[in-house]
Amino acid sequence: MNNIDPRTKLIQVLILSTLALIYNEITLLSIILFAAIMIALINNVNFISVIIRLNKLLKIIFLIALIQSSLTNMGNPIFKIGNFTIFTDYGILKSFEFILRMGIIIVSAAIITTASSREMIQGLIQWNCPYEIAFMVSVAVRFLPIFKEEMTDIITAIQLRGIDLKKVKLSKKFQVYKYILTPITVNSIMKAKELAAAMEMRGFRAYSERTSYLVLKMQKFDYILIGLSIAAALLFIIVTRGAL
Repeated sequence: MNNIDPRTKLIQVLILSTLALIYNEITLLSIILFAAIMIALINNVNFISVIIRLNKLLKIIFLIALIQSSLTNMGNPIFKIGNFTIFTDYGILKSFEFILRMGIIIVSAAIITTASSREMIQGLIQWNCPYEIAFMVSVAVRFLPIFKEEMTDIITAIQLRGIDLKKVKLSKKFQVYKYILTPITVNSIMKAKELAAAMEMRGFRAYSERTSYLVLKMQKFDYILIGLSIAAALLFIIVTRGAL
């Protein structure tokens, strides 16, 4: 269903993210994650593509969960080496909570990506969001792929000089990344100046009011989805108010 208004998706994402932050129980977080997956399927999210693109991030999330579970001393010990406790039942539960919470946030972000950045920005503007803020969000979204390409090009150039980043020692790796981040920062400043000059030449903010070629109109289905989402969230909070 690609005709869903981006503002409808944004409201659903805000509801899911809020519920993920206020609950701590694994059962409730699992229900919220299931609801997020169902909403994502309605919005035609390609989960295989999301997993491939976020492969490194998912590894970091599991690593953080593993470290968190091993650093928690509360609860009953499950695995010990001598007098040193490695894992406890409480630590493992907390790590599962962290994984579920991050899963909800990732699925919510995937729902947002099904809407084009132009439509999302226009939705914010029609919500009376200041145009300058909406424009900054639009610029940030559009420049992220450019920065990624620049970083890839710089890393490739370093590898062509015979430096294998995987074999570099950790102490020297920070120095290598310093040489990577410096040109990216300089290029970002130059692009910002060029963009500011182009905006000035085009008369940005020359008029107090702006008109848009693209105007979003919410359909009945959007209002039904918003109403059902809010009603389901309120019902969920009322039923599980003892867990807050």
